[in-house]
Parts: sequence; C-alpha cells; structure tokens
Amino acid sequence: MDGVRWKFLLRPSWLALVAGVLIFAFACFWLLSPWQFSRNSEREAQNSAVQASMTAQPKPLDTVLAPGVAPDRKTEWTRVTITGTYLPEYEVVARLRTVQGEPAFEVLTPLRTTTGEVVLIDRGYVQPGEHNSVPPYAAPPAGVVDVVGRIRQDETDPKNRDAFADASTGGKLQSYDVDSRVVARSSGLPIRPGYFQLDQNTPGVLNALPLPQLDAGPFFSYALQWIAFGVMALGGLAYFTIRELKPGGVLAEMGERQKEKKARKRKSVAEILAEDEANESGEDRSEEPARQN
Repeated sequence: MDGVRWKFLLRPSWLALVAGVLIFAFACFWLLSPWQFSRNSEREAQNSAVQASMTAQPKPLDTVLAPGVAPDRKTEWTRVTITGTYLPEYEVVARLRTVQGEPAFEVLTPLRTTTGEVVLIDRGYVQPGEHNSVPPYAAPPAGVVDVVGRIRQDETDPKNRDAFADASTGGKLQSYDVDSRVVARSSGLPIRPGYFQLDQNTPGVLNALPLPQLDAGPFFSYALQWIAFGVMALGGLAYFTIRELKPGGVLAEMGERQKEKKARKRKSVAEILAEDEANESGEDRSEEPARQN
C-alpha cells in the first residue's frame, strides 16, 4: 500500500510541479536575492561616497586618478580640481534626460587640461524649449579656467549609438547617454575614460546636477522578500507531498474529476439528453404517490 502511495511522485504532472518549484526556489536563493543584496551594497557605497564628498576638500585630478585610468566605484563622486581650456566646438548635448522628475538636456563639453589630457565635463542641465528643442544656453568661458567637479563613471548605451545631428535636433549634436567614448568618436579627441560633473559656482556650469538622495532604497527588503518566497515555495511543496501521501489526496481527487469530464465528453449529445430525461422522469414518478395521497 505504501508503494502505491509513493507512485504519485513519478507522475509527469507531479515531476513538472517539483521541477518548477525547485527552479523558482533556486532563482530566489541564488539569483534574485543576491542581486538585490548587491544593489543594496552598491547604494550603501554610493551614499558613503556622496556623503564623504560633501565635506572633503577637492583634490587635483592626477592625485586621485592616474592619466588614462577609468573611474570605479571607489573613486566615483570624489571631488577633484581640473585646470584647462574648454573646447566648445566639440560639445555634445545628452538627450532624454530627467532631473528631479522633469525632462532635461545635459551639456557635455570637452576640456583640454594644462597637461595636454582631454577630459569630458558635464556642465549641468537645461530644460527643453518649445517642441522639446535644445534652448539657448551660455557658452563656457574662454581661456584657462579652474573647475571643480565630481568623478563619474561613463554610462553605457546598450545599442552603442553614436552622437547625431539632424533636423530634429536643430543641427545640435546629441547623444543618448553621458559617455566619454561617444564624444570621443564624434570629436576625434583622445578623451580619457569617465566624465566630471561640475559643482555649483564653478566656471562653465549651467544648472548644476543635484546629488542623488541618500536613502537606503528598497533593495534589502526586496532581497528578504525573495528569500521568503523561496522558503514558502519549498514549504508548499513539502505540505502537498505529505498531503498526497494520505488517502484522498488532491491529485487523486483531480484525477477522478478529469476522468469524469473525459467520460462525459465521450458521450454523444443524444446520450446526455437521454440520461437527463431519465433522471427527470424518475423524479416525476417518485412524486406521484405523494400527489395521490
């Protein structure tokens, strides 16, 4: 008898259920929750870096990043000083941006440092003009300037699109992200990796970009939720396994119902109507003695 009860474990429907639950639990424990934990760690690191940059004095760029070295999470948001000359003729405007919930354009201008290196400066944002066009904005100052900005990592466009200019941009060169590689290709300049987001009250700044909010975000709670979902899935599987080992299991009941449905479907319409009429006539005959009395 026990062997018969365990046979349901070999049913294709049960094997599919077990496989689905195990795959879901694996995703919860080893993919989704670790992903949320990593995002939480990234947010904590970002908050710490932004918080530190608010009080730390800016340092010369070369003391933080060697020439040609790309920024990373450890150096991002660090405030640095750069001395050089703006190159407005190679300027690019980043489109489809959002600043504090409002549409915006970000203005990206290369700057040649006094050491001969070329860096990309994010001068801040401007709000769209009529028909979402790029409005007029102030040109960067001419000559040698000292700027203060925060180190930022390049964004990456999944489609790897180049900057472009056409009738829709009013002839202004535009890009889909803030990426030194895109501006390097459009200008032909050897721009170093990363870009530098200007502080307020520094030469060439337009509307300074706001710093990210220093909140923990929902990532940690999301990670715990995925772990809970995985535990619930395994717990549910264990419950139904035990339930199926007892007489009258859910699968057995479902199997009987399916058999009844299939048997009913195999009957012709005439047979079904004949059965219904027989049932109705039987009920009528059972009521006749009651009427005679």
